[in-house]
Amino acid sequence: MTDMQARRCRCGTRLARDNTSDRCAACTTTARSTNGNPAEPPVVPLEFWTHPGMRAALDAWHMGRVIAAYRTHPHHGRPLRQETVAAWVGITQPQLSRIEHGPPIIDLGRLTQWARLLCIPPERLWFQVQKQRAARPPAHTPVPVPVLARAIISGPGGSGGDAAAVAAWRTVDAQIGGAHLYATVIAYLRDLVAPRLFGGKGGEGAGVFTAAAALTEMAGWMAHDAGHNDRAGRHFARARDLSGVGDDPHLRVHVLASLAHLAHHRAQPDDAIDYATQGQQELTAGASHPELAARLWALQARGHAAAGRSRETRAKLDRAETALQDSNGAAPSPWVSPFDAGSLAGEAARCMRQLGDLPAAQHHAQRVLELRPAGRTRSRAFAHLTLAGVLIERGELEQACTVATDVLHTTGSLGSYLVIQQLRDLRDQLHPHRATNCARNFLDHLAESLRQREWLYQLTTDITQPRTSPTP
Repeated sequence: MTDMQARRCRCGTRLARDNTSDRCAACTTTARSTNGNPAEPPVVPLEFWTHPGMRAALDAWHMGRVIAAYRTHPHHGRPLRQETVAAWVGITQPQLSRIEHGPPIIDLGRLTQWARLLCIPPERLWFQVQKQRAARPPAHTPVPVPVLARAIISGPGGSGGDAAAVAAWRTVDAQIGGAHLYATVIAYLRDLVAPRLFGGKGGEGAGVFTAAAALTEMAGWMAHDAGHNDRAGRHFARARDLSGVGDDPHLRVHVLASLAHLAHHRAQPDDAIDYATQGQQELTAGASHPELAARLWALQARGHAAAGRSRETRAKLDRAETALQDSNGAAPSPWVSPFDAGSLAGEAARCMRQLGDLPAAQHHAQRVLELRPAGRTRSRAFAHLTLAGVLIERGELEQACTVATDVLHTTGSLGSYLVIQQLRDLRDQLHPHRATNCARNFLDHLAESLRQREWLYQLTTDITQPRTSPTP
């Protein structure tokens, strides 16, 4: 028998002479598992993805249709059951059915999860799959302070080194949360900044007070993320005083915005509006800063939303969007946190939910997920949790549980008390629906996850709590 005449398995492997079936040994083993359905995605040849049904699904940019085409592909011999494919990612058969027949998935994290699971060739996708990150540690293992953050403490001083420290901490904080980093920022302030404020190195002038203000304000955000709002308020107030001595007027306005944000979390919307308005007045009197202006308008919008003032809320959000489109501002200050379209979408989602405009809130929350990359763990978690809450209010329980489950899978090592608190709020919101299977299963999963997170959070707080108060 020539090579052209040799019998081959549907996967392309040449069949042995004594093999009387139409499958190779590997495919036979796969076919026999789980009552004829594989316990994990089988290896498929490249031509699998050029089948007309699969190509049509990929061209539709609809991952649910791709999954359906995958399940029913002739390569498998007989269609894979929805229960089997759903088990690959830990969801239920009804949830997978909703994915296949419902609106297209737009969350990049979930799209990436399915693309990697099914080993879809990157060139066939309508989105870009980021490189696989290192696996996160288990939820029950304390996350050590990153080497990067430890190196910052012993790094060079001076305004250049301080600005680099702020930028580095900002990047790490977005991934692992403020509870893990608070003590290292305090140590940096105490050991490398405070000695330069009073009788230390000469020649720095007002710049060292600017750096001290920026780092103190950052410490306030990390304390806030760790659930210590009183301490955060003291840091923000100290940062405002220091920024008055410094040489960056945008930083002082930025600190006023932080005070407004904290006032919202303390259920003081009028104070929040006052801080944001004061910031707008100071910004108008000096050099423009479109991102900072947009943030202040959005903070005012939140205050009006808390009072149920729909027209004022929407007007302020419109002003924020207009401000972001202004490209004539001054060069961005290295001390001011960025505020972009994703940030504004997050604020808009909160406002619209408070006003009861659930479709708009859902739209803005989904917009955050479109704009935020996978590395922005905490920001994506907030958006997912907002979206889950909105979906519960709209009666879409299965989809809400699917979205919330994504948060549990991606934030196991995140040191953020704010995320823990939002998970508790979601638990309370979902509890009246416990009679449904999806809610009951998720709540059981959430209860265990919260026990682990609260234990981890308390341990991390005990380990990283500074022994002495910060000098600045």
